[in-house]
Amino acid sequence: MTQQPAVLAVDQGTTSTRAVIFNAQASARGSAQQEFKQHYPDDGWVEHAPDDLWQTTLTVIRDCLQQANEQQLHIQALGITNQRETTLVWDKTTGKPIYNAIVWQDRRTAAQCEKLAEKVSADWLQQRSGLLLDPYFSATKIAWILDHVDGARARAENGELAFGTVDSWLIWNLTGGKAHLTDATNACRTNLYNLTSGDWDDELLALFRVPRAMLPDIRDSSGDFGQLDKTLLEGIEGYGAASDPAIAITGVAGDQQAASLGQCCFERGQVKSTYGTGCFVLLNTGDELKFSSNRLLSTVALQLDGQRTFALEGSIFIAGAGVQWLRDELGIIEQASDTETLARSLTSNQGVYLVPAFTGLGVPWWRADARGAIVGLTRGSGKAAIARAALEAVCYQTADLFDAMEKDGVRPNDLKVDGGMTANEWMLQFLADVLDVPVQRPELLETTSLGAAYLAGRAIGLYGSTSEFATLWRCSTETRPNIEDTHRRALLAGWHKAVEQVMC
Repeated sequence: MTQQPAVLAVDQGTTSTRAVIFNAQASARGSAQQEFKQHYPDDGWVEHAPDDLWQTTLTVIRDCLQQANEQQLHIQALGITNQRETTLVWDKTTGKPIYNAIVWQDRRTAAQCEKLAEKVSADWLQQRSGLLLDPYFSATKIAWILDHVDGARARAENGELAFGTVDSWLIWNLTGGKAHLTDATNACRTNLYNLTSGDWDDELLALFRVPRAMLPDIRDSSGDFGQLDKTLLEGIEGYGAASDPAIAITGVAGDQQAASLGQCCFERGQVKSTYGTGCFVLLNTGDELKFSSNRLLSTVALQLDGQRTFALEGSIFIAGAGVQWLRDELGIIEQASDTETLARSLTSNQGVYLVPAFTGLGVPWWRADARGAIVGLTRGSGKAAIARAALEAVCYQTADLFDAMEKDGVRPNDLKVDGGMTANEWMLQFLADVLDVPVQRPELLETTSLGAAYLAGRAIGLYGSTSEFATLWRCSTETRPNIEDTHRRALLAGWHKAVEQVMC
């Protein structure tokens, strides 16, 4: 039987690495996933072992190639989507990292950001990078590594070290060290990229003290990123032998931009929200580079054929991570689905609010020093109230992002959602209630992987134009608002009062 063409999407996330096989009709045909350890060496610090990111990626790729063979599918190209802002620095000769990966959630450079704020205005930075001075972004993480690893800064200035977000780290390893590349959607999350020029910015490099020699080359999101080193695939029929055709890496995008593509938000005004470890709302602004007056981020949504599509983005640092906290630290649930059962067991939130500022607060607050709190507890408050509060907090924070967008002149009429938390029907209803818009969940929930697959497949001619691809999107569930406006306002007022208490 003749093998049919397919692509493989690798989604390297904050807590696990996943790979998904997509056939020529963009249907998911197989997958593999591996979790890896989180490291918290100090208060507000979050790290990953670089080898964990690489080895879990290699493992899920090999697993999926075996699955593809069983289904008479042949993987022709690979797409990568990844946790953004997470920062790695490695030796260009040996390929060995000089420090752990500093994760996007990490807040260790908060004091450094405060010092830099004395040198430059927020407007100056925003007009160049579209971002803010915050530990969230890569630039201060790079500087921290160079300043705290013996000899690192001198080696970087001599061109001996490479910097990359996770996509670059994986491309380097997958190609056997032959390619040091990134795409525009990842480059724009570093605070070193100029949104207007589409290249690294010398003034930003000087501000953050990052040598240009460390940086990867920037490419379109769909195109040539090198080929997989066949020695990595030894023993897998059709892929590991010298005579086998190589798998090309032809798609790269940050996870939130990839999810936006998977949701087919190709047109101006379309908006999606992904509920994974964190929550990220992207609003497509087309070819208009729009700067927010309400602390939203300006970012590249997509770059194809040298043309950039832009977006406004709101970032919530803790979403699904809050549910993990309930399970792993508090022990009040055994699995994520328990939160829905607990939330439904109550007729109200009993006045209990969880502000999950475990690693600070994102839009619109941008307070790296904020820390989490549960407010409104009484003697009768139990695990159901806390679990419900964790779910509600994600929805309230999304409402804050919508309010910021409205103040910037755009109020979305609906919201496409994806991510693991959207399996929770109770949360979808509460989200629709506090946003006062319909919430749409697609049939295919693998939207982040699908976005990476589209980019990879487009480059090899397997998938068509964005308009053709958009016809594949199907809504599975539409949840509509079902509460009185006075009730909605009261809930949000209670939330904002709780937030004020952690901002003191």
